Amino acid sequence: MKICVAGEGAFGTKHIEALCNIESVEVSWLVGGEPNNTQAVAEKFNIANWSCDLSDALNDNDIAGVVLATPTPIHAAQAKQVMLAGKHVLVEIPMADNLADALELVAIQKQTGVIAMAGHVRRFNPSHQWIHNKIQQGELKIQQMDVQTYFYRRSNTNAKGEPRSWTDHLLWHHACHSVDLFQYQTGQQVSQCYALQGPIHAELGIAMDMSIGMKVPDGALCTLSLSFNNDGPFGTFFRYICDEGTFTARYDDLFNSTDNPIDLSQVAISSNGIELIDREFIQAISSGCEPNSSLQQCLGAMETLHKLEQSLCP
Repeated sequence: MKICVAGEGAFGTKHIEALCNIESVEVSWLVGGEPNNTQAVAEKFNIANWSCDLSDALNDNDIAGVVLATPTPIHAAQAKQVMLAGKHVLVEIPMADNLADALELVAIQKQTGVIAMAGHVRRFNPSHQWIHNKIQQGELKIQQMDVQTYFYRRSNTNAKGEPRSWTDHLLWHHACHSVDLFQYQTGQQVSQCYALQGPIHAELGIAMDMSIGMKVPDGALCTLSLSFNNDGPFGTFFRYICDEGTFTARYDDLFNSTDNPIDLSQVAISSNGIELIDREFIQAISSGCEPNSSLQQCLGAMETLHKLEQSLCP
């Protein structure tokens, strides 16, 4: 199966590496934003074709699907372009940076019938999968999720600390992970929520600090703190406070209340969440079945983000 990856940056590279681990899959196109960088990444991974125009890859009849790891502001337009070209798509989160565009993408997926996923990788991280399995088996019930998302980004840089041309967003990007995960783990749509934001950065034009509170109908809470002003440690850390124990998830690792690691070796075929979501994408294309993290399944997160945006206080 031939796949195109769009995005030559940090997450585009992560997806290329992950796809290289999947049998019978070839990344045959790389589409980027900067010619020299795109060519360099294509040569590094022996990708046969590269371009800075997504249409070039979409015109290749051999391409089955596209992984979009491009700047957030163009996710919706590119996902629409891919689906209308008859190709399957996995678009990194958020699928769009507003609810109206997200609704349009879900409608286009229904119209075209292609496989369309949003990159909610937390659903696939073995740490969160372990919790999800326990909940499904009736062994755990969430009382509160406490989430911290901390980075130091006072300039436009990517996950590798390299310069980029677009500005990240705490709500529509980073909070998107936790909003979807909270609803996925509880199996409920948020019924009450609020958001507070700190001062707007003079140059970047975004809030650098944010606090979010959410509640689902059965009473479970999620408290989320986000900052681009935090000088380490970096990343997102999840504390699950449950009726039967407390657990801390750090990406693909999980720890109990005494900070001892939990064995996740039997949870999934890989310990890499990016590889697992890419495997879900490939399997869905092969089987024609709706994947976990389909656009339709993730629309609820976009609806909650919209409500949070409406509640923002300066």
